[in-house]
Amino acid sequence: MSLTEIIPYAATGLILARLGADTALNLLNRRSVRAHASAVPEAFRATVDPQTYSKSVQYTLAKSKFGEISDLWGTAAVLAVLFLGILPATFVWFRSTFGVSAWTDAAWIFAIGVGLSVWSLPMDWWAQFRLEERFGFNTTTARLWWTDHVKGFVLVAVLGYPLLVLILKLVGWMGPSWWIWAWAIFIGFQLMLLVVAPILILPLFNKLTPLPDGTLRDRLLALARRTGFSAKTLLVMDGSKRSRHSNAFFTGFGRFRKIVLFDTLIGQLHEPELEAVLAHEVGHYKRGHIPQRLAVSAIMTLAGFWIIAWLMQQSWFAGAFGFAPDAGLAPALLLFGLLGGTILFWVSPLSNCWSRRHEYEADAFARRTMGSAEPLVGALRKLSEKNLSNLTPHPWFSAWHYSHPTLLEREAALAADRRPNAQA
Repeated sequence: MSLTEIIPYAATGLILARLGADTALNLLNRRSVRAHASAVPEAFRATVDPQTYSKSVQYTLAKSKFGEISDLWGTAAVLAVLFLGILPATFVWFRSTFGVSAWTDAAWIFAIGVGLSVWSLPMDWWAQFRLEERFGFNTTTARLWWTDHVKGFVLVAVLGYPLLVLILKLVGWMGPSWWIWAWAIFIGFQLMLLVVAPILILPLFNKLTPLPDGTLRDRLLALARRTGFSAKTLLVMDGSKRSRHSNAFFTGFGRFRKIVLFDTLIGQLHEPELEAVLAHEVGHYKRGHIPQRLAVSAIMTLAGFWIIAWLMQQSWFAGAFGFAPDAGLAPALLLFGLLGGTILFWVSPLSNCWSRRHEYEADAFARRTMGSAEPLVGALRKLSEKNLSNLTPHPWFSAWHYSHPTLLEREAALAADRRPNAQA
């Protein structure tokens, strides 16, 4: 049996193995949640009331069951486009209709992406207007939901399509070294977005207003000064028009950096707790986590482009999915995108482990900056309660799906001011 014949079976096996493993992880997690469902775990009895805990259990179980259905729905779409001849048939149609060019190939990739996005819309709608609505989190309207999706589509078309055309053209312009140039352009595009997004893109979806003068603003600015963290603006985002979930984040870098607080977060936490949350975020910058993550992302992107460049030269790869051996870059690029997530699933525990280490370090920074763990612990407990977080996840599920430590793990590390088995 040739490689061309083996690859479809191998790809199908990998996709189904990922689906099976994720389903098993969900089953383990639901079993863990149900095992602790009868009463609030002892570690949380002083801070979580039985009614809230019961609701968090129901929310976790509902999300888990829905997640399995959504995963099956998405997997079915990927298998269909990969193995029912949809990709080569549409590729030939695009080229025969619009001519052979980078613009045509980019339009084909874009059309497949749009098709898969449309396929996922029923799941997205159900998650927002059934699941989130059932547990009191949804605050958006159908009109706003559709508007967000249309805006997202237009942004991808305006920004992503020309970038995709440029990358496809590099093969003819730069020859065998095209993938290095593609990587450099892609990274430059990402860095540009860090500057442009908070100024031009984010306001398309949310209203951002300066944090009003008052004790909270004074407290947060004082924190920024004593930690040596410069931020141009403190902003409040109207996250409550879509959800009651809360968050805070930094956007931009250098003199373009902005601190953004969800209005829901301000409504849920006291001022010292908000200060501790900001101190945690500052900790990510002071410990160099952002440059580290950007560097790793850049290295992985470079490796990805190298793999794509190699695959496009292998006739067995394109032939395995029904393409002509000389189909070029576009099929290799799209196939890599469709199959890449399946591979990354198996290494997600490693990336999550690294991410959790950063969270421990940022927590420790916040504790030392605040002089006590209490404000951050109070904030974490409230956020866990308000967001109905799972307090008893199965360790394996946590390893695969949690980029942050659990509440219990974070409290234990804060109490000792160190990560387990390592100095923060």
